[in-house]
Amino acid sequence: MSLAIRSLTGRETPPAPAEIDAFLAAHPVPLVEGSSVTFLYRGEAHAVRLHHWIYGLPSARPFTRLPGTDLWYLIEELPPGSRVEYKLGLIAEAGEEEELIRDPRNPLLARDPFGANSVCHGDRYEQPAWTLPDPEARPGTIERLTLAETALGREVPVALYLPARFRTSRRYPLLVIHDGEDYLRYSALRTVLDNLIHRLEIAPLVAALPAPGERLVEYADDPAHARFLAEELVPALERRLPLRREPAARGLMGASFGAVASLSTAVRYPGRFGRLLLQSGSFAFTDIGPGRRGPVFAPVVRFMNRFRDRPERVSERVYVSCGIYESLIYENRSLVPLLQGTGMEVRYEEARDGHNWENWRDRLRAALSWLFPGPLWMVYE
Repeated sequence: MSLAIRSLTGRETPPAPAEIDAFLAAHPVPLVEGSSVTFLYRGEAHAVRLHHWIYGLPSARPFTRLPGTDLWYLIEELPPGSRVEYKLGLIAEAGEEEELIRDPRNPLLARDPFGANSVCHGDRYEQPAWTLPDPEARPGTIERLTLAETALGREVPVALYLPARFRTSRRYPLLVIHDGEDYLRYSALRTVLDNLIHRLEIAPLVAALPAPGERLVEYADDPAHARFLAEELVPALERRLPLRREPAARGLMGASFGAVASLSTAVRYPGRFGRLLLQSGSFAFTDIGPGRRGPVFAPVVRFMNRFRDRPERVSERVYVSCGIYESLIYENRSLVPLLQGTGMEVRYEEARDGHNWENWRDRLRAALSWLFPGPLWMVYE
């Protein structure tokens, strides 16, 4: 049992409310002591449960009520370096529905398109300094344009990240980022790019962030999506901006279904994109069980089955990452030797994290500094 919580539980009489107040005021929540993590909730309830997103473990873990008090606790083991997102489930009265809430005593939040979760930082996890604003790093700029009459049958808004000190006398690598606006909102993409460019860890680059339409359709090996990227978006940007034209200076990036879209586009246009950044890809294939992930994955399964039957060298460098707490870890691990077998250079990284934007944020330094390294990439006209 946690040493801290033992001071409240290891006694014959329940602690007084003032003692609990003092305890909670003196300890951050959750309590992290080595690999032991104690979650706490204070309030009247019929039951309290922890809902986490660690694949392979029961997703709802019951709290224990400290007898004679309104304090609830749950002690879990969490490997060092872990980062876990969670919510608390409250059942006010027997028979009532459970209400999911953020941990009211934990100020750490992670946001995503569906809202926000509370966050537990395991022992020795720290948010990387290069993901935080640096007053010495000159900020890049965001410009916006719209491409009309595209292969997708719709107008496509595109946000463009231009690095600080952008000059038309230089030529820049291009990185096309799926779900780029979400990377901006939830993965601190602009701050990360500003910092890594300022530190000379990555080359000054242009990032294009096209907005998806029906994301689960367009990203699931859709030929129209691949044609839009390769034959419309990239040529339009090359006409507009001073970009390098060789494949090694052109990349595709995405997470989850965005990783599928990046790989499938590279397969449809082999040799066009020399850099791929694939994060927690939804690389479903038949071996994991037909229909396991539902009908929306059917095009992905067909694509992955074809690629696994006939893997080919479609790029030069591929960075792959996945969280070990994700249900997709098996698929991503299985993909790596296939990619390596084609002769592509592959780097693979696992993290003690789940399927979320801050996991993907924390991997960007390793990925981008390998795919688009430092100032040697600067080219002048």
